[in-house]
Amino acid sequence: MSRLAKRILILIMILVAMSLILTGCGGSQQKPQQMQAVQVKAMPVLVADAPLSYEYSGQVIGKGEVKVQSRISGRITEKYIHGGQAVSEGQALFRVDSRQYEAAVLQAQANLSKSKTTLSNYKLDLERYQKLLASGAVPEQTVTNQRSMVRAQESDVEAMTAMLMKAQDDLKDTVVYAPISGRAGIDDLAIGTYVNAGNTNLVTISSNDPIFVQFSISEMEYLRFMNARQNSNRNRGQRIRISLTLADGTNYPYYGQFGEAGNTLADNTGTLILRTIFDNPENLLVPGMFAKVTISGLTIPNSVLVPERALQQLLGESFVLVVNAENKSEIRTVKLGEKIGSYYVVTDGLKANDMVIVEGLSKLRENMPVEVTTVTAEDMGFSLRENSELFSTDK
Repeated sequence: MSRLAKRILILIMILVAMSLILTGCGGSQQKPQQMQAVQVKAMPVLVADAPLSYEYSGQVIGKGEVKVQSRISGRITEKYIHGGQAVSEGQALFRVDSRQYEAAVLQAQANLSKSKTTLSNYKLDLERYQKLLASGAVPEQTVTNQRSMVRAQESDVEAMTAMLMKAQDDLKDTVVYAPISGRAGIDDLAIGTYVNAGNTNLVTISSNDPIFVQFSISEMEYLRFMNARQNSNRNRGQRIRISLTLADGTNYPYYGQFGEAGNTLADNTGTLILRTIFDNPENLLVPGMFAKVTISGLTIPNSVLVPERALQQLLGESFVLVVNAENKSEIRTVKLGEKIGSYYVVTDGLKANDMVIVEGLSKLRENMPVEVTTVTAEDMGFSLRENSELFSTDK
């Protein structure tokens, strides 16, 4: 059914109802009586910059997680942290039995010293052979062979040096340090546990400050947020606020900011995964927690707003009753946009100077005289926000 046909049907139904009211039950011979003015309450259409607010169900996600492993094998002999403890990058976590690695360093030092002594002797012999060659006491081949022995021994010294460095590094690695700052998990190993190099997880460290809160948004909402973010200077100084309400109903004391967005829309829902970033200095937010994310700060400039109480629905159409110039009721079909607090944004059907009836609608039909009491939003308890501001000051 077209919009025009629906409007005609609405008018016919209203006229039939009015006819029944006027003729009554006694037949058509009765003289119609003048309709009494219906007492109603009305208020002017609100024109304002309408604040938008969106709420999503989000989940807390750790920003980074590292499984700490040892570079060397051995038994844990010392432990400097406990599960759940906050740790800093570079902080000592565990010590692995170092005795065999200390011995390896001593052995490598001895091998290097021996190799250097041999190289020194070879070089002395080379100098002696070169002098003898000048006097013809030795053949040139003797000098050539000695040079080859010196070069080979120099390579051996380099190899022994590398082995010493490796042994020293292994000894240093007997102490395992935190690669990132965060909070240690409760999966930490006990003293005496044998660990295999690069295979055994000693503890898991999660970086939770800052921390992610993840949720899904529609394509249109994502575009609106990103445009407002990119054009904030031109968008009348608007500032998007991302706040968090925890599972117990308390408000998290820090605002968030946009972080990462998924690279594709979900096929089945048409939504995009978005991550916001929140500071978490007290580690109140823990990965896996659920929280309500509220995004506010955007506005629709110069919006025409009508109270939800004034709206009526019939055959899929929305309409309101307004007071016209003759002080009678008049039907206006309206197109609705966003719901904001007690109001709806009207995109078509009302003008800024219209007087909308908000009380007395049950007794009212079109073109009936009305006795109007003008009220305000405060009188009726209407507001552009569902609740008061979550935060009194910026954090």
